[in-house]
Amino acid sequence: MVQLKQQTYREYLQGQFGLAAEGTLTDFMARQGDDLIMGGRLNLTALARRYGAPLEVVYTPQITAQVTRMGAWAEQARLHSAYPGRLLYAYATKANFAAEAVQTALRAGAHYETSAAPDVLIAHGLFRQGLLPADRLICCNGSKEPNYRDAIRNLRLAGCTGVVPVLDDLDELADLLETPLPLRFGVRERAAGNRDGRHPGSDRFGLSAAEIVTAAERIANSHHELAVYHAMIGSQIEDEAHFLATLRASVVNYCHLRRRTPSLRYFNFGGGVPTSGYRLGFAFDYVGFLTKLMTTIRETCAAYAVPVPDLIGEFGRYTVATHSVYLIEVGATKTGQGENPDWYLLNGSVMVSMPDALLVEDQEFVILPLSGWDRPVKPVRLAGRRTCDSDDVYPRPERAPLMLPDSGAGLVLAVCGVGAYQQMISGRGGAHHCLSPEPGRVIVSEEDGRLVSRYVPPQDQATIMRLLGYQPQPASLPLNPDRPIREPVPFRVPATYRTRRISARPPRLVRQVATGD
Repeated sequence: MVQLKQQTYREYLQGQFGLAAEGTLTDFMARQGDDLIMGGRLNLTALARRYGAPLEVVYTPQITAQVTRMGAWAEQARLHSAYPGRLLYAYATKANFAAEAVQTALRAGAHYETSAAPDVLIAHGLFRQGLLPADRLICCNGSKEPNYRDAIRNLRLAGCTGVVPVLDDLDELADLLETPLPLRFGVRERAAGNRDGRHPGSDRFGLSAAEIVTAAERIANSHHELAVYHAMIGSQIEDEAHFLATLRASVVNYCHLRRRTPSLRYFNFGGGVPTSGYRLGFAFDYVGFLTKLMTTIRETCAAYAVPVPDLIGEFGRYTVATHSVYLIEVGATKTGQGENPDWYLLNGSVMVSMPDALLVEDQEFVILPLSGWDRPVKPVRLAGRRTCDSDDVYPRPERAPLMLPDSGAGLVLAVCGVGAYQQMISGRGGAHHCLSPEPGRVIVSEEDGRLVSRYVPPQDQATIMRLLGYQPQPASLPLNPDRPIREPVPFRVPATYRTRRISARPPRLVRQVATGD
C-alpha cells in the first residue's frame, strides 16, 4: 500500500495563501533562507537565538513606514479624485501610549488624538520638549471630566494653539468657553456613532443635531471659533461601500453647518482603516478607498455650494499594530481528546499577551513559526502553560485550529499584530493574570540610518510579589546531596537597560510591499 506524503508547512502556505517560503509574506514580514525578517531589516530568528523566548520585539521604523505609506496613498487619491483639500494623519494614542510609539509617529509627521486627561498631559510634556511641533493638531475626543478640561486649558495657556477640544456635551463647552486664550473647537456628531445600528455603545458619544447648532451659536458669540466636524462611523471599516454610504449623511450635516459657520474647515471621518497584522492573505485597496471617500465629500460639498474641508483621519491600529511581535516558545504538547487537535502549551499566557483574543469577537492574529517550515503541518490550538484558566486558549474553541509545523516543544512562534491595544489592555508592569511575568523586550529604533536596540529585562517575580504586599521570598534551590546546602539567595531586581547597535545592512531580498500601493 502506497503511503501519501504529508503536506509540509511551506506547502500549506503556498496552497492556502499563495505564499512562497522565500520572500514577502506580508507588508511587514518576509522570509530569507531559514530566517524570519521584520520590516526588511530585523532578523527575528537571530533575536530569538540571542535573547530566547518569550520576548517582545518592538520595531519602531515600521510605524514610520505606515505613516509614510498612508501619506503617499492619500496624495494619489487626492489626484485621482481632484480633491483640493489635504488629509491630516492623526495618531490615536490610545492604541499604544509607549513613548517610542508616540514619538516615532510624531517624527513621521502625525497629528495627535487624545481620549482622556493623561493623553493631554503626555502631549503637554512633548510640546514643552519640542517633540510635538506647534503646527500639529491635538484633537481631544471623549467625555471630558474636570481634570480633562483643565489639562486642555493648561495646554492652551502654555502656548499650544493646536489643541482642539471636540465637544461631547454642552457642559464641556460652558466650562471651556471661559478659557482666556482663543480655542479652536470641534463638535462630534452623535448620530454617526450608531446610525446603521451596527455599533451599539458608540451612540453615547457626541452631540445631537440640535446641540451642535447650540454649540455653534455659543462659540460664534465668543472669542473662540468652531473648526472641526467629527463623525466617527464604527471602529473598523469592514464594508467599504456601507461605510461611505453611512458617512454621506454626516457630510450633508457638515455642509449645513458650514454654510452658517465659515470658520469650519476640517472634517474628521474617524478611524477604522484596516491593517495587515491580523490575517495572512490580507488585501485592502487604500488608494481606492481614499479616492471614493474624497470623491463622496467633494461631490456632496459641491451640491451644497460649500468649500471642501481638509480631512482628518485617526489611525490607531493601522499605525502601530504591526510594529510589535511576540516571540513565544512551545514548552510542551498535549494530545487532544477524541478528534480534537493537539495542544501546543506555551511558556506564557495568551490572556496576558493577546487579550483581544478574548475581548474582540473573531479576532485573528498572524502567527508564523520561526522554524520547521519543511516539517509536516498539523492542526493545533495554543494554550497558556502558566495558567489553569480554560479561557487561556487561541483560537477560541468555536473557531478552526491553527495549522503549524509538528515540531512541538521548542518551536518558537512569532505572534504579529500585537502592537495595538494588547499591552494597553493588559497593562505594562504590575501583576498580571496568574502572576505571569512580562517577557524581556527589545526596542529597535532607527538613528541616522542605523538600527539601534535597547534591551529591557523580563519582569522579576520579586517586584510582582511586592506589588501584592508580599515580602521577597528566597529563591528555590534544587536538592543535590553531593553539594552542600547554602543559604537561600533572595530575588534580585534585574539590571537596568542595556544598549547595543544592530547592523543596518538590509537582507538582499526584501522590499516593503503593501496591497493597494
